[in-house]
Formats: sequence, C-alpha cells, structure tokens
Amino acid sequence: MSKNREQWSSKFGFIMSSAGAAIGLGAIWKFPYVTGMSGGGAFLLMFIAFTILIGLPMLISEFIIGRGAQKEAVTAYKKLAPNSLWTITGPLGVIGCFLLLSFYAVVGGWVLIYSLMAVGGKVIQPNANYPELFGSVTATPTVTLLGLAAFLLINIIVISFGIKNGIEKASKYMMPLLFIFFIVLVLRSVTLDGAMEGISYFLNPDFSKITGESVLYALGQSFFALAVGFSCMVTYSSYLEKKVSIPSSAGSVVLMNIFVSILAGLAIFPVVFAFGFEPAEGPGLLFMVLPAVFSQIPLGEFFLAIFLILFLFATLTSSFSLLEIIVSAFTESGKHSRKKASWISGIVVFFAGIPAVLSFSLLKDFQIFGKTVFDATDFLVSNILLPLGCLLIALFISNKMNKQLVEQEFTLSNTSSPILFSTWKFLMKWVVPITIVVVFLGTVGII
Repeated sequence: MSKNREQWSSKFGFIMSSAGAAIGLGAIWKFPYVTGMSGGGAFLLMFIAFTILIGLPMLISEFIIGRGAQKEAVTAYKKLAPNSLWTITGPLGVIGCFLLLSFYAVVGGWVLIYSLMAVGGKVIQPNANYPELFGSVTATPTVTLLGLAAFLLINIIVISFGIKNGIEKASKYMMPLLFIFFIVLVLRSVTLDGAMEGISYFLNPDFSKITGESVLYALGQSFFALAVGFSCMVTYSSYLEKKVSIPSSAGSVVLMNIFVSILAGLAIFPVVFAFGFEPAEGPGLLFMVLPAVFSQIPLGEFFLAIFLILFLFATLTSSFSLLEIIVSAFTESGKHSRKKASWISGIVVFFAGIPAVLSFSLLKDFQIFGKTVFDATDFLVSNILLPLGCLLIALFISNKMNKQLVEQEFTLSNTSSPILFSTWKFLMKWVVPITIVVVFLGTVGII
C-alpha cells in the first residue's frame, strides 16, 4: 500500500464504517414494510438465508477486489484487468452511486426535517392527519430543498475530513448509538399491551404466505441491503490493512445488518399490532403510520424523536459510502484535494437531486415512462444498474481476477479451513450470478 494512502485506524473502525454503509434505508425503512407485505416470519427466514448465501459472498468479493488492488473502484478494475471491458465496472459503480445519492439524499432530507420537527415537538399533535402532514412537507419546495442541502452538507463535511478523521470517526460514534437507541425503542415496543401479536407475526414463520413475489423480494433485499453492487465496498476495503481477515470482517458486517433488521422489526411490528394498524402499510410506514402509533404512547414524541434520529444516523452512514466512491475517483491521482473534490461532488449531487425533490411538488406531473423523476431514478438504479453491477462483480472475480491473488486475499490473516474458500468460490461461480439474473428478470417483470 502506498505510503501516502490513507488507511482505517483499526479493524473495528473498518467494520463500523462498512456496517454503516450497509445499514440504511434498506434495513430500517424498506425491510419492515417489505416483511409486512410478504408474510412476516417466513420472509425474515428467507432474508437471513439469502443474506448469508448471496449477500455475504458478494461482500467478500468486493473486499477482495478493493484490498487486492489497493485502489478505489475506478482504478481497481483498471489495475486488475488492464485494457479490458471489465474496466467499465468501476465507472458504472460511480455513476450508480451518483444517481442513487441524488434521490437517497432526498429521503435523507425528509428524515432530517422530521427529526428536527420531532425534537421540537412539531410532529405529534392532537387530531393530526399524518398523511396530510407528510404530503405538505414533501410538497413544499423550499423545505425539501433545504433538507436536501443540509443532508448533503453533513456528508461533504464528513467526507472532506478523510477516512480516519471523517468516515471512521463518525461511524464509530453513530453506529454504537444506533444500536443503543434501537434497544431502548425495542424494550418500549415489546412491553406494550398487545405487542405479542406483532412479535408472533414477525418471528413465527407462516410458509403459506410465501409467494414467488416474496421470494424475489427476499433475494433482492439480501444484496440491496448490504451496499454491494456499486463497488462502494471496493473503495472502503482499499484502505484496509493486510493483517485484517476479510471473511471475518464481512461476516461481522452481515451479522450486524441482520441484527439491525431484526431490531427494526421488533421496534415496529409490536407497536403497529398493538394499535391495530396494518403491517403492510408500504413506504409510508415511517412518516405516516409510526407518528400515529407513537402519538398513542406515553412519551410518544420522545420515542418518535429517538427513532427518527437513529434512522438519520443510518441514512447518513450509508450516504457517506456513496459520496466517498465519487470523491475517491477524483482524488486517487493526487491532482485534486479531498476537500475540493468533496465540495464539488456534493454540490453537483445537490443540483442533480433537485428534479427528484420537486417530483412531489412543482414537477409532480412531469413523468418519464409513466414515473416521476424520483421513481424513475429509483427504478433505474435499483432494478437495472444495481443487479448489473452485482453481476459484473460476480463474473469478474470468478473468471477474470488473478486466482492466486483472490485466494491470497481470502486466506490472509484467516485461520478458516480450505472448505470455506471452496464454498465461497462455488457460490460466486454459480449460485450468485444465477440468483442475480433471476432477481433482475423478476423485478423487471419478465418472470
């Protein structure tokens, strides 16, 4: 590793930062409502199985590519497969992260706005209409644009401080706080009258509820929830010391992701059932259902504020990885300073996010293929670019990357048996690519 290249200060810092990148909207927002729509406990079991069989091997692969090349995403593929078509994988990841951040930061802005409103006691009100409140917030351009700008400003400041003093330091505080807040929330949730019905729904599998669609949801969630596919983890692992075991680090990130997903379910489902709401409320669960639920609990505003703040932490730590892959692509050559690249990238993302922000107000009638700009960007990123990125990475590590280097990176500082390496190779060669193709065909409606 070059002497002037930054590194994580510790394995703990790397794991916290990687877990922070993985744990975001997917784990806390999307997972509960998709579980609610897909039958509860049976979906949870499928998600855990697919995360271990699909998500974990993909995460290990990105870690191997990044540390093996010791370069950020764009340069990594150029170094490992020079003058080949595989080099498009890095730029594809940067473009994907840029587009993803342009609408992810919109939701981040909403969470920031709601967090400030909850702390100020402005969300839970007597006889409040929460869908109407959410609609009025998202339909006010000045408010949502300020939310987007503030959310990106936090990202710019953290990324400009670098790996150790920026991302790692923020993640080392935010992630433990997220777990503490979540446990407080879960303890409150499971002690409510009628909470057991929600716990039973979430943890007791009812396999009669499983459909082809719910299987596809679980497959998709397994790798969408781990921040794999856009080479964010390639960039993160390029700052990793050789003495750190890749499989055990990836395993720690996956376990934390599963744990947070379970905590999210235990925080939400008992409360939803205790107050007679439907578990399959969809994406509005966070902004419309939960305020209504917390309004009926003593100290509800306080617990809602805790939930929104921890959700803000998770959203921020995920967005750090998206901005970092963009910034590192410009700073790798040494021609641009990290601070300058962070500000320019953040400002460009802000302007790119304006159409998505205005999709709920001034541009709500403007459509691309029958979708608003926000929904169209989400569809392009989640259903096309992300599966494509996952497939390219899976094929690259199985068929193109130097096999000796792959084995060396996998086994370095690792006491596991050769069977583990052989199992990972088999999964990446056959199971993961086939699964990704199935998910892709399912999400675009071909199967």
